[in-house]
Amino acid sequence: MSKADIEKKFIETIKENERVIYKVCLFYASDEFPLNDLYQEVVLNLWAAFPKFKNQSSFSTWIYRIALNTCISGMRREMRRPKGSGFSSELQNSLIEPEDMGEEIKEMYHLIHNLKTMERAVILLYLEEKSYQEIADITGLTVSNVATKLKRSKDKLRNSLN
Repeated sequence: MSKADIEKKFIETIKENERVIYKVCLFYASDEFPLNDLYQEVVLNLWAAFPKFKNQSSFSTWIYRIALNTCISGMRREMRRPKGSGFSSELQNSLIEPEDMGEEIKEMYHLIHNLKTMERAVILLYLEEKSYQEIADITGLTVSNVATKLKRSKDKLRNSLN
């Protein structure tokens, strides 16, 4: 396959999966790691890994795994850096809450944003209607660990509502 063919296939893949990439990034966007920066870093990591894709999993599983790993790694890096002045919370809210979201969806995203990084990943994949096995494949957790994290995350979200 020529370099031009690889680039064309990659661009098609990204366009087909934009929603998935955006959704993962939305769950991890913060003052320190804005949505657009996260999205760009995920796409760069996908491009770097694209020639190595071996069809051992579906494209969607592969994309979720790289996107989640990129976002989680970015968060860990940011947590180790000293905190600067950052953006205002108003700007933060405008970055992670598109206009077409209803109030209930905005509230759900806000509550999910307060979960730990792996809990967010499990909830995101659950909301994407992935099976426990698919979630385990993407996150590297065992199926039983996925079930446990999902139950605890749901409990935390319920408690947050009360």
